[in-house]
Amino acid sequence: MPKFMFLYRGECKRQQELSPEQMQQAMEGWRDWIEGGKQAGWLLDAGDGLKPEGRVLRPDRTVTDGPFAESKELVGGYCMIEAADLDAAETVALSMPDTGGNVEIRELAGQSMG
Repeated sequence: MPKFMFLYRGECKRQQELSPEQMQQAMEGWRDWIEGGKQAGWLLDAGDGLKPEGRVLRPDRTVTDGPFAESKELVGGYCMIEAADLDAAETVALSMPDTGGNVEIRELAGQSMG
C-alpha cells in the first residue's frame, strides 16, 4: 500500500496566540487523532513538530542558516501515513485537527535504500 507524508506548513505563530486552555484542547484533539490512526492502522509515524532554526545545504555544497523567516509557509512538522491512494490520503488529512496552516500531501516514491 502506498505511503504518504503530510507536511504541515504555516507561519508557526498561531500556537503562540492560543490560551493555555485552547492549547490543551488542541493537544487533546491531536492525541485522539493519532490514537485513532494507530488503532486503524493507517498511521505509520506520528511525526513531530520542527524547531524554527536549521541550516540549508545548497547544490554547490555551501551551507547557510535557514529556513528563512521571510518565508510565509515554513514546514512546521510532518507525519507518515499509509493509504490506498491519494484520494484516501486526502480523506485522512481532512480528519485531522486544525493545523493552523496548510497540509501538503505527498506520496513517497518507494525508492528508499534503507
